[in-house]
Amino acid sequence: MLEKVFRLECGYQNYDWGKLGSSSAVAQFVKNSDSSIEIDEDKPYAELWMGTHPSVPSKAIDFNETLRDLITEHPKELLGDSIIAKFGSSKEIPFLFKVLSIEKVLSIQAHPDKKLAAQIHKQDPKNYPDDNHKPEMAIAVTDFEAFCGFKPVDQLAKSLETVQELRRIIGEDISRQFIDSVKPNAKKGSLEDITNRQLLRKVFGKLMNTDEETMKRETASLVQSSIDEPEIFSKLDSRLPELIQRMNKQFPNDIGLFCGCILLNHVHLNKGEAMFLQAKDPHAYISGDIIECMAASDNVVRAGFTPKFKDVKTLVEMLTYTCEPVEEQKMKPKTFPRAQGDAKTVSLFDPPIEEFSVLQTVFNKIGGKETFQAIDGPSIMIATSGTGYIQQVGVEEAKKQRINTGNVYFIAPNTEIELIADKDQSEEFTTYRAFVEV
Repeated sequence: MLEKVFRLECGYQNYDWGKLGSSSAVAQFVKNSDSSIEIDEDKPYAELWMGTHPSVPSKAIDFNETLRDLITEHPKELLGDSIIAKFGSSKEIPFLFKVLSIEKVLSIQAHPDKKLAAQIHKQDPKNYPDDNHKPEMAIAVTDFEAFCGFKPVDQLAKSLETVQELRRIIGEDISRQFIDSVKPNAKKGSLEDITNRQLLRKVFGKLMNTDEETMKRETASLVQSSIDEPEIFSKLDSRLPELIQRMNKQFPNDIGLFCGCILLNHVHLNKGEAMFLQAKDPHAYISGDIIECMAASDNVVRAGFTPKFKDVKTLVEMLTYTCEPVEEQKMKPKTFPRAQGDAKTVSLFDPPIEEFSVLQTVFNKIGGKETFQAIDGPSIMIATSGTGYIQQVGVEEAKKQRINTGNVYFIAPNTEIELIADKDQSEEFTTYRAFVEV
């Protein structure tokens, strides 16, 4: 009989923006999972991939084959009929689960919705390799910062009034029109809200189409102003002078200094907090370690902080131009009534999409046990701190399996499980479980 709970060995990526050596949560998890792996302290460890993505497929240790191949052989048992019917694949999970360790800012980017993905994939399959959307959710494993969504329009108007470099790029006519015409607190979907978005699109379009020489001159001026007159920027956000200077060290004279630092929300997540990145909204990860879950797609439309291809026309046309404060970018965790036991918290992060949700379970250091009713779809679980055990419930021959920090397990559909935290440990036993359920 095919086991319903089994351990995965997961691959990792050494992208140059990752944290170096053992400072990276990715490296720590990799080493904890396989002590034979030597961590190179001079090398960046950026991403741990958990799932069936063909580029870095996870391996089912006990079966000595990839999870993708195992699912292909046993689709009904490991995906379930409802998931196959919904997503149309009998070989892969509809989400990709990751750990990211970020030292250097990732590109400012947005992702298409399904309709646009199909369109741009057909037009440009080289840069847009599939026809799927790519909604993402990030949960902080350590303190984490990111750019996410445009700032509220009153803050943007103030930036246009006070940051002369931005005003010169945008021009007096568009700047004045934005400052005089935007309506803060406009009701979503109202005529005022539509007007706000149209005005922001003008500003953003002008910025993104600025010629290279002008951009180089104005970014240099912006950085110098942040050093010479930091109070101008501190009035907008106390963190802004340092942020501009830090980002410029990573990407000198880059358009992202305006697109990211000035126009987008600078979001800080404490450990355990989450944010959802909707289709057609700009964002970028700046620093920290996170759990990330996303729909299975490689479609990215970039705006800044990258040497890679920027599709300015598609980007300007596709964005929603919603403007919401920082707190609105954070996800509110929900309760999960299908869990009972001793855990300190069981929190459900449930974004408004079909491909995935994530369960966060935290035990106190004194130990305990939590039972989870069956989920009608596959799931993948990783422990990010502490130690314990995982076991299938209701099956006499099911073995109790060790789960240490960094260990990853696959859980088949319709499988009731139990998590057991070790007693008197030095840190809380914390797990994250990504799942899909129709």
